[in-house]
Amino acid sequence: MKISPKKIILTVSLLLISSLCFADSKYKVNKGDTLYSISKKYQITVAELRAANNLSEKDVIKVGQVLIIPTANLNNAVSLNSDPVKTDASKNKATKTYVVQKGDTLYGISKKSGMSVGELMALNNFDNNTVIKVGQKVKVYETGSAVKTSTTTAAGTTATQVTSNPPDTRTYGSTVNADSSTVWPVKNPKVTTVKGKVNGVQLSAGKDETVTCIREGSVMYVGVYRGYGQILFIQSKTGIIYAYAGLGSINVKKGDYAMFGTSLGTVGIDPISKKSQITLMVFQNGQPIDPAKAPRS
Repeated sequence: MKISPKKIILTVSLLLISSLCFADSKYKVNKGDTLYSISKKYQITVAELRAANNLSEKDVIKVGQVLIIPTANLNNAVSLNSDPVKTDASKNKATKTYVVQKGDTLYGISKKSGMSVGELMALNNFDNNTVIKVGQKVKVYETGSAVKTSTTTAAGTTATQVTSNPPDTRTYGSTVNADSSTVWPVKNPKVTTVKGKVNGVQLSAGKDETVTCIREGSVMYVGVYRGYGQILFIQSKTGIIYAYAGLGSINVKKGDYAMFGTSLGTVGIDPISKKSQITLMVFQNGQPIDPAKAPRS
């Protein structure tokens, strides 16, 4: 089959756009900037921004300072915006010791070691405010890829604010025939599996339909996240995180305790498919689990 030059150009363009949208970059701090305002520009969380730059909650950024803008990664966002749950993270996995070097961050070490930030934190019993120091010894998985990474923009260059929607990197699976007794955030949805950077399910819904809480817990994060629109994380008492993405409106805030069945907000319009739907993702110990099998109530 002969492929037209226009299709080739379009494919290459989409690949280039995708790589830029999901690649690390650097940002030079301007007057009036805060970690919060910068995180909003790039549609990531403040916690990710701190982790990528080895900053504590007390650290203040300065004009001219160059910050790493990490790749939007929902797994990392969930781990960094939840209360740590002590688990035997190294069980059945060989580990080795890594000595922290100048310029290292939790984010950078995790990438070099082929781990998620959540895995690195759990393995070393770090919490969300951990700041590593040169010479400190940390555990990493022995089977990590140890691939060095580089950023796409030169140091000191001001990166462009994220305003457009990225290409759809989701891979859609089959419709799930969930048990009729399964409680979902919306009524009678068509449930479609979604794979890609994060696994979950996509739920069809009515326009502006109410989204309800399927597992009570503390609201850990509310905001706009790159590629997912408005999103909120709720952590149950057992440490499981429920991520509700693609919301049209949200009527809870960080710090609230959401009870089972209470309204969290309304369904939004997916920016790519233009359909009324939300995405539900569930994480345990920093790893995605099947939302249909996750605990309810």
